[in-house]
Amino acid sequence: MSAARLDMSVYAALIVAGLVAPVLFPNYASQIAVMWLMIMMAVTWDMTGGQMGYNSLGNVIFFGLGMYAAAIVQIGLVFDVAEYTAAFGAIVVEFTDAQYYTGLALGIVAGGVVAAIFALVVGPFMLGLRGPYFAIGTLGLAVAVAELVSGWGYVGGGGGISMPVYPGAAGEGTMVWYALLGVLALAAHLTARWLYSTQFGLAINAIRDDEDKAEAMGIHTTRYKVLTWAVAAFFMGMGGAVFGNMSGFIEPLEVAFPTTTFGIFMVAMALVGGKGTLWGPVLGAILFHVVKEWTWTYLLGWQWVALGAIIIVNIVYFQQGILGWAQDRWPEAFGLTVDRGTGGTQVEAAE
Repeated sequence: MSAARLDMSVYAALIVAGLVAPVLFPNYASQIAVMWLMIMMAVTWDMTGGQMGYNSLGNVIFFGLGMYAAAIVQIGLVFDVAEYTAAFGAIVVEFTDAQYYTGLALGIVAGGVVAAIFALVVGPFMLGLRGPYFAIGTLGLAVAVAELVSGWGYVGGGGGISMPVYPGAAGEGTMVWYALLGVLALAAHLTARWLYSTQFGLAINAIRDDEDKAEAMGIHTTRYKVLTWAVAAFFMGMGGAVFGNMSGFIEPLEVAFPTTTFGIFMVAMALVGGKGTLWGPVLGAILFHVVKEWTWTYLLGWQWVALGAIIIVNIVYFQQGILGWAQDRWPEAFGLTVDRGTGGTQVEAAE
């Protein structure tokens, strides 16, 4: 089977599984919906961390900004946001169906746009850092933004903010979030696939391999770095907007800007599956999420030990990730040709 047919088969399998899973496992629809969110997070992190070589520990910033942007839009269309949050849930605002769905759609779009704009603004400064300085810088930025939001009374500060309640039946709402996160994960992956197949993908790979040489060849590295981060931010912002509605309550440190959970998970998932590959982050997200849910259910109290052990084994024995290891072992199965010359082994993409 050719690499193109294999890709199409995987897409078809994921779509069929996504459609069938909530029917076969209705009690786990919420957990599977979070898995789609994890896939989107891993794919978007890999845009900068795997394909461009800039390992961010702060992409969760965009997740939280999108969440709060959506909340402001959804509530602000009907009621004064400051008055709503000042009452700490004492005020009950009735949303008509039209108001709710209009606010939800505009809120999701606003979440993506606000996150992308933030990336475009801070990107030229943050992406001037390299290596561990960029990683630590983004982590510090995420913590700083979370603390600033915690003290912003307009959105409820540390007390959080309750989201509008879905107007339909309880089970119906779960399926809506499931569908939105599934479509978002698919859209993020298709966007990444398209970008990597263009000159844009070659440019960010050149930045990863040797940024100084890329600049010497005339590549506008800052432009490509910022745009890549903004694309990732756009999807992360929309993901935050959907997840904020799904959770029903936004709290700055644990829900909107969870640096110690989602912020680390997205990095670990890409590493487990194989960063810098198209399908590695997807594979890593699925495996990581399944193991996470299993350990949270059956190894409560030891779940962090189990997840930490997985990351350690991955870093020590599978530094290229599962898919990277498989590509090295069976390159032809992934559409790669191996040139075994006298000077060593070279792997090239098949025409």
